Amino acid sequence: MSSPTEWWRDAVIYQIYPRSFADSNGDGMGDLPGITARLSDLRGLGVDAVWLSPFYPSPQHDAGYDVADYRSVDPRFGDLGDADKLIAEAKALGLRVIVDLVPNHTSSAHPWFEAALAAAPGGAERERYIFRDGRGPGGSEPPNDWLSVFGGPAWERVPGGQWYLHLFDVTQPDLNWGNPEVRAEFVAILRFWLDRGVDGFRVDVAHGLIKDAELGDYEYASEVLGGLAPEGAPPPPMWDQDGVHDIYREWREVLNAYEGDRILVAEAWVQPAERLAHYVRPDEMHQAFNFQYLDTPWQAAPLRAVIDATTTANAAVGAPTTWVLSNHDVVRHATRLGYPVSEPRRHGIGVDDPQPDAPLGLRRARAASLQMLGLPGSAYLYQGEELGLPEHTAIPDELRQDPTWARSGHTERGRDGCRVPIPWEADAPSYGFGPSDASWLPQPASWAEYALDRQRDVPGSTYELYRSALRLRARHRLGAGALTWLDTPADVLAFRNGDVLVLTNFGAEPAGLPAGAEVLLTSEPLGADGRVPQDVTVWARV
Repeated sequence: MSSPTEWWRDAVIYQIYPRSFADSNGDGMGDLPGITARLSDLRGLGVDAVWLSPFYPSPQHDAGYDVADYRSVDPRFGDLGDADKLIAEAKALGLRVIVDLVPNHTSSAHPWFEAALAAAPGGAERERYIFRDGRGPGGSEPPNDWLSVFGGPAWERVPGGQWYLHLFDVTQPDLNWGNPEVRAEFVAILRFWLDRGVDGFRVDVAHGLIKDAELGDYEYASEVLGGLAPEGAPPPPMWDQDGVHDIYREWREVLNAYEGDRILVAEAWVQPAERLAHYVRPDEMHQAFNFQYLDTPWQAAPLRAVIDATTTANAAVGAPTTWVLSNHDVVRHATRLGYPVSEPRRHGIGVDDPQPDAPLGLRRARAASLQMLGLPGSAYLYQGEELGLPEHTAIPDELRQDPTWARSGHTERGRDGCRVPIPWEADAPSYGFGPSDASWLPQPASWAEYALDRQRDVPGSTYELYRSALRLRARHRLGAGALTWLDTPADVLAFRNGDVLVLTNFGAEPAGLPAGAEVLLTSEPLGADGRVPQDVTVWARV
């Protein structure tokens, strides 16, 4: 069981995507005052903390993950005073605040990169980034064959002939973490936000800061937005290099000097589980998202294997496992689970793509969420999943803003579908997102049925399922518990966590509960005979 100060070991943390959460001024873009006004709703849901995706000044070529100034607030979202008010209101409500940190790359509009472009090759300004001479006649070919995660080459040539590395969009040049000036700058950025009262940082692309010094070719191209190296490929030279851990040890010392148990959370697409566990050793980060769990098909045996592998690897270094099913980079699980389990995870859906079975997707999503919240460790929720929100699969292509759509040659729709502003009030303009009809991405006509005011206090609604689950999770200390598997048929997954049984039935045959089990919560009603139907999770006291 965690100590009173180690709140992060069993916390439920709610991800806020600022531009799509709540708009206070009607310009169609969410903002910090809008978030502040809605924090009481999150306290009512029962979460312990919030994580805010970037709100820093940015040209917004990648929805704020192209940061031009790490110590301020983009005017679209407010100002530093608004950030201070948000942090203060959250603390008054008993919520902790985690902010996004983007250390792998800056925006091309960052003053450092503008200075690098103005400098001569070999100048100190260019040493903050990864500039190299090209190959081939006159250096006309990129320094190596690396590809961008968003599609296309990972190198861009600048006037004068050199090339710079951008593992993401061309407007996101990678920093050179071998440069002491870069390291010192980010320590200062950490202190800036810690001094303002934040409780931690979610570290974007935590596995990418250090590249292999040789910058050698890597012929094993991963799929666009795939996250991980292709199966059977050798370790990629741009991801999960051992040198990243020296950075996080230094950062941990910085956080340890502050009161209140501040935390670091790794966004690290790393396999196997033992490699990911390196990020959460006692002197490094506190949490790392369990993307293997998110990526696992909706089947009993693979899920049990991933739960075992990740909890075992994390336990070996004394860390909790951090569960997640949706975020701003993946198709929402209410939609993802509406496809056949044999299909690979999609990286965006358009109107002319095969569409999901929406009722099946929501049914499985409710069961998956209840299973996840019954596991020991910490859990992350993505805004709107408590409403059962699906992916918006019919955004007109001309309105898409994710750089993946253009950089992939219009072959990958990208992530806009999970980023649509969420609905609060069914009959209000923009479904209560803001005071006007404006919305930076179009909301589908079906959004009204998912609005919070249509679900709050309605028995059986997805919102009330989440609220009940969070209340029971806290009461039974499930996050701080321990998992014991039960013997079940092949299509059933069941474990005990303290005095609570968590059972999910994946098979067509209804599953029975142990004699005397007291049902606490179910993702869907049980059968008339008290048995558990297919694609249903139940919590019961045993």
